[in-house]
Parts: sequence; C-alpha cells; structure tokens
Amino acid sequence: MAGFEQTPGVVRIEEWAMFPWLHAGFSTRQGGGSSPYGEGELNLGWTPEDNPETVADNRRRFASAVTGDRSLELVTIRQIHGNVVCAVEAGHGPLATEEGKATLQGDGLITNLKDVLLGIQTADCTPVLVADTQARVVAAFHAGWRGTLARIVEQGIAAMKLRYGSRSSDLIAAIGPAIGPCCFEVGPEVRSAFENEFSYAPELFSEVGSQIHLDLFEANRRQLLDAGVATGKISLVGECTACTRLSDGRRKYFSHRSEHGFTGRMLNVIGVI
Repeated sequence: MAGFEQTPGVVRIEEWAMFPWLHAGFSTRQGGGSSPYGEGELNLGWTPEDNPETVADNRRRFASAVTGDRSLELVTIRQIHGNVVCAVEAGHGPLATEEGKATLQGDGLITNLKDVLLGIQTADCTPVLVADTQARVVAAFHAGWRGTLARIVEQGIAAMKLRYGSRSSDLIAAIGPAIGPCCFEVGPEVRSAFENEFSYAPELFSEVGSQIHLDLFEANRRQLLDAGVATGKISLVGECTACTRLSDGRRKYFSHRSEHGFTGRMLNVIGVI
C-alpha cells in the first residue's frame, strides 16, 4: 500500500511528489458546496439531485486543490463500463457541452498534452491513474467489474504504447479508492466470467459466509503487472469507498452500492504542466 497525503477533498500519492510536473489526485466527499447527500460535500458528478452550478464550482475547487491553483482544462468522459480508450490531442473539437458535461464516450483517457487534466468519475468503481515519466504521457481509467473484465487497464496502456511510444519501464501507476473486497459482493456468474478470462481469477475471489466477494484492487494491480508496470511503481490507496469512515463517523467517499444509488460522485484526475 502506498503512502498518501490528504488535504480536504483530495488524496494524493506521496511517491509522486518527486515529479513536480505531474498533478494527480483522488477526491473524497469533503470540502464542497453540495447538500443533497450531506451538507458541505464535494459532489463532482452531474447527478440529478444536485445543482449544476454547485457541481461546476465543486469541480473548480477540486481542480485548483490538485494543481495548486494552476488552470488546467478538465476533460472527462461519458463512462460506459467497457474498454474504449480516447486520446485527447491537439486540434480536438469540443470535449464538453456548455454546461461542462463530457462529449467523449468510453472508460479511458490518454494524452500527451500539457495543461490538460484528465478526469474519471467513480462512486465504487476503481480509478487507475498512469503516467509515463519520460514522455510525460498520462492516462486515467475507470475500472468497474465490467471494465476490469474487459481489460480496460491493459487496453489503455497498450494504447499509450502504440500512440505515444510509451515504454513499460517508464510507467508509474496508482490505484485509487474503490469498493474493497470487504464489501464487494458479486454473483457466481461474475466469478465464472472472470475465471474464463484470467488464469489468476481464483486469487481475486473470497467467500464470506455464503457470499462471494471480488477484489478489484488486486484485479487491476494484476493488469498493470501484465502490462509491464513494475511492482514497485504501483501505488495503492487501499481504502474502501463503501465502508471507510472519518473519525467522526461520516462517510469519507461516495458509494453507489452502500447508499443504494442515492449518492454523489468522486473525480480522479491526472495532468501534466
């Protein structure tokens, strides 16, 4: 598990502080202006219960906290729980509507552009951030169980290599907060699907009483390894979005499953200056 530091609303990977050109962070639910899910919360998703102006302001606050007030263009994506990866490059058309909603569709973003902040939304799914420390290419992947099964992380890193010439030896990666094996119950059909796809699938599942639990942290760590990222260059926050609490008992993260769908969204971002 990686060392990580926290300021209100942001979790950062300590090991990445050696790269002053790299900005990255995973959001929590504290330090915003939203009220539908709790007062003063940092909802960063365009959920129907929240005011779009509040969400836009929350996004500005979070981006500023991650980048130290430097203005970077925030690019997000309409997520579809698959393995489609979109490259953000010079001369691109509009990447958001006037309201700020994403126009791209898929579950991965890669870019070699400076001053662009790639963002993936989560509320239990696994966010994976990757950076090429030599070519200064960055990527953000949304890996729910379906995206993980579709090998979104492996497909995304393959796209980095093909499009930008990234090399495995130059990559660092971070796996952010997500629903953990402690809380992620799945059905036998999910286990069967993983066993048909991955030779190591039995290592990803555990039985808790009569329940089957899936470890998405380990599943995506194994994909990073298979894509050539060195073990020592993979950082893991390791906090479960469904059950992690603050010292005062409040939920630290938004969780679609534990809150039965009535919840906000986190953003997980990475960019180069």
